[in-house]
Amino acid sequence: MPPERLQKLIAGAGLCSRRSAETLLREGRVQVNGRTAGLGDKADPARDSITVDGHPLRPPPPPLVLLLNKPAGVICSCSDPQGRTTVLDLLPRHLRRERGLHPVGRLDGDSRGALLLTNRGDLTLRLTHPRYGHSKTYRVWVLGHPDAASLERWAAGVPLEEGPSQPVRLRRLQRLPDRTQLEVVMGEGRNRQIRRTAALLGHPVLDLQRRAIGPVGLGRLAEGEWRPLDRREWQALAHTS
Repeated sequence: MPPERLQKLIAGAGLCSRRSAETLLREGRVQVNGRTAGLGDKADPARDSITVDGHPLRPPPPPLVLLLNKPAGVICSCSDPQGRTTVLDLLPRHLRRERGLHPVGRLDGDSRGALLLTNRGDLTLRLTHPRYGHSKTYRVWVLGHPDAASLERWAAGVPLEEGPSQPVRLRRLQRLPDRTQLEVVMGEGRNRQIRRTAALLGHPVLDLQRRAIGPVGLGRLAEGEWRPLDRREWQALAHTS
């Protein structure tokens, strides 16, 4: 195989994310054939000896992608110094030991719904990078009853502190005396974007559930449960563009 960038090989081995691998390279903790490697260097794992902190880089694990229906109150992290429940805590013990298993992207602690986990850093890049065009579908209860003008503003993209947001698709699903349920389909995923947008429009979020990531939806998956994606499902996600 042709040589590949070391950060890609390290992430593909499930050791860490590609960004963390770049940090390892900057810190001089990666060696190829006994020589310290730098950012941008390449290697062929079939011919070259690659070590990280003195330990040989192991071959990539078999690809694993899970869909989890995350409950509210669970932290999107592999560990938490405050002792809060993480998404890995919801998995059986043998999966928690799976090398490099980590959440793909984030879903804030107050939100619930579809979350992917994988053991492959290269898949994480594919599944999260904006250029691959993965839409996400949410069902959102907001306080009050947004009028047509507010919904049009939201759909067009509300300016946030860091700049304009992209347009989204919106439709009203239900209306109760004190709240409204909306479906929101969006291509970008800034930190707490839906919550911040709704608050700016005067209709704070009461409940937020992500129902689907691209073509992969929760279906009948109960809250707190998970299932593995079959190869066709995750390859369809990984090759969307």
